[in-house]
Parts: sequence; C-alpha cells; structure tokens
Amino acid sequence: MKRIIILGIILLSAAAVFGQSGRKSPEPSETPSAFDALSVHAMYTQAVNFARDRFTELEQKNAPYSESLHLQILKEQKELAAKYAAAAAERKDLAGTDLYYLGRLHWLATNADDAEVAFEKFLETTGDEDGEMKQTARSVIVVMAAERNNFEKSEKALADYYANKPVRVSEQAKMEKQVAYSYTTSGRYKEAAPHASKAFEATTSLLFEEESRARALNQFLDAGITSFKIEKELGNAELAEAVLAKLKKYAATVQSHSIYFRAIDEKIKYMIETGRKASALAYYTDSLINVQKDFKDLSLRATVERNLKKREAHYRILGEQAPELDTIKKWIPGKPAPLASLRGKVVLLDFWATWCGPCFEAFPYLAEWHKTLGKDGLVILGVTRFYGQADGEKATEEQELAYLAKFRQKEDLPYEFAIADGQSNQIRYGAQALPTTVLIDRKGVVRYVESGAGESRHEEVREMINRLLTEE
Repeated sequence: MKRIIILGIILLSAAAVFGQSGRKSPEPSETPSAFDALSVHAMYTQAVNFARDRFTELEQKNAPYSESLHLQILKEQKELAAKYAAAAAERKDLAGTDLYYLGRLHWLATNADDAEVAFEKFLETTGDEDGEMKQTARSVIVVMAAERNNFEKSEKALADYYANKPVRVSEQAKMEKQVAYSYTTSGRYKEAAPHASKAFEATTSLLFEEESRARALNQFLDAGITSFKIEKELGNAELAEAVLAKLKKYAATVQSHSIYFRAIDEKIKYMIETGRKASALAYYTDSLINVQKDFKDLSLRATVERNLKKREAHYRILGEQAPELDTIKKWIPGKPAPLASLRGKVVLLDFWATWCGPCFEAFPYLAEWHKTLGKDGLVILGVTRFYGQADGEKATEEQELAYLAKFRQKEDLPYEFAIADGQSNQIRYGAQALPTTVLIDRKGVVRYVESGAGESRHEEVREMINRLLTEE
C-alpha cells in the first residue's frame, strides 16, 4: 500500500479548503437535483475533499494501491465538481461568496472559461470584506490568463493583485511561475525574466514557511532552474550564475543534498558550455572540498560527493571532440557508422542493455525521433556490448548477436545498433550507469551527457536535440 499518495492528496486538499464539512462526500453518480439542499460552499468543500475521503476509506480497508485506481478517483472528483458547478450555476440568486465557490468548483472541474466568468463577477459584486477571497480569485485569473497566453490580461490581474491585500507568498509564487513559464514557451524571455526572478524569491521564502518540506523544496528548485535558464537564454551569465549560487546557498542552509548537487552540476555544465572548461573543472574540485563544511551530516555529505564523482567523466568529455567508438564487433543491421563519417549530423548515442529496465522507457522516444528528425540531420546509434547472456540465459557471442537482432525487430527500433567487445566506450563516455544519453553536435563536439530515464529527462533531451539541429 502506498500511503504517500494519500498524504499528498490530504495536503493538497487542506491547502485548497477554506472550511471543513463533517458530511460524507457523495458519490459522483448523484444527480444535480440531489444537491439542492447544499450551499455552494458546501458543494465545494465536499468536492475538494472527495479524493481525500476515498483514499482514506481505501486505506482503512487495506485496499491495494494502483495507479489506475488513483487516476479513476481523481477523474470522479473532477466529474463531481463539474456536476456541483452545473447545479450551482442554475441558481438564480447567486451572489457574494457563492460566486467565489462556483469559480472554485469550475476550476476544480478544469472548466477554465466558466471559472474565470464566476471569479470576475465575484470581484465586481463584492466589497472589501471578502479581501482574502478576492485576492485568491485574482490569483487564479492571473494563472488562467497566462495559461492561454493572454499576457495583457494576466499582467493586469497581477497588478491588481499586488495593489490589494493580503499578498500571500504561496499565491505569488504560483502566479509569477505561470506567467514566466508562459512567456518562456512563447519565446519571450525578456518579459519572462522578472517574473521568474519574483517566483524564485517567493519560493525562497516558502522554504521556511511551507508545512510540506518536499513541496517547498520542489517549488524552490523549479523556480530557481527556470530563472537560471531564462537568464542563460538571454546571455546574462552573471545573473544566471547568481541564481545558481543562491540555489546552492539555501540548499546548504536547509540541508538539501539534491538541490545542492543540482546547483553545482548546472554551473559546471554552464561554464563548460561558455568556454571556461578549466575553470569548471577547478570549481568541481573546490566543490568536493566545500561540501565537507556545508554538510555536517556524514550521509548527506557522502551522497553529494558520490553524485559529483559519478559526473566527473561527463564533465571531462563535455566540450571535447567525441572519441570514436572502438572495439565494435558488429553493427545491426550491418551498416557501420563510425562517428568520423557523421560530421555535419547531430548524433545521439544511447548506451543501453537488454536487461536494463529504464532503457525500455527511452525506446519509443528514440524510435520517434529517428523517424521525425532524421531528415533534419539527427542520427541515433544504440550502443551496447556483449554481456554473455540473452534473455536472462547464458549465451555465446553468436547467440547474443542473434538475440539482439530479434530484439531490435521485436521492439521496432529502426536505428543502428553498435555492439562492442568490452567496456572501453562506456568508460570513455562515463556511461557506467544505464541508460546514458550522449549528444554530439554537427562539429563532432560532445554537448550533452546524462544518465537515467523518465519523462523530464526525455523532454530535456528533445529540447537539446532541437537546439543542436538549429546550429550550423
């Protein structure tokens, strides 16, 4: 049983609820007519508590957790909120806070347009006595307008929010983050920068105010990396590195080894990318020393040191001419593709193995990129080696090669496989952990090396591929 999911939903529910109801949440199958006795506030309270109540009930029954069940309950919550919102909207006497809770019901049901209408009517028809609710309504309008890239409206609503009280740091962080993100995805980095900076400032405060340490750290890291990337894109090296310095400083203050490592890692990669490799490697060495004073806890210190040492081979190869793959005994299906012959192309090396579970997560993305980006100059090579096994059984080289050929067909992988004899390629590219992705630019220079899989990693790789494809 995974109790973390339950705790997360409880925290989210608690943050959203302004009042509690002792009544049991109704089933989503109830019709709107059954809701007539409920106030709009009660409807909202029951809808927002629905998922928490259902998960608590399942926990008490020791029911097994499954992702499909989790998603189903959230879907039912959304449907219940939509039914409540439809029932409430039909009432003729809606006024005051009823409009506020109607907006929140629509927002929970992901009916953004209706939520915006309800919140705007609430703001127009209520007085200052509902100041806190009006501020929340303004904050949601900012987020909704930014999500639709309606920057004029989001900026106006944001100004209205700051012109009133109270200004909640948590709402500020959400608003500024969304506005910055929307500007960034629209390529408007200059407009995004001040909003990203304010979001970062807000999340820094939340490090010491949020009840949930995990949520506070995630918000802080996300805002900091967003601000860093924007300043980096604008060519503001000093500001970009100042953001990373702040990330590192506060990570040490709250003893977050993951954020501390991320700040160092991003700075080293950035310094290499901007032609300061010698300084980057010196900073790497200094960081191994500084971690001893920044972390008193021996286990946290060891974790940072271990993660940095794992990256050393990556740092040393970044910005260098890609070394040729050696000891390749077989290409499947059989067309050799030495790196020297691929100059002018963007090359992705995928270090993998058939027994590596996370490697399978990357296969659909690699196959898709091969098909859609090959015409733009992307070449993908799957690099593996002989492991003396095939499908979990001991195997000769001949048997392993036959298995790899069948594996390639079974998984529908259209790119070339390179099978090496020994670990020299993995050692040279720092690919001891699998999968490891290496990106080589058109000039044959290593520009990206990362190990691991996951949705965010694949998005990062795709973003870097797009960037390298646009370079001459």
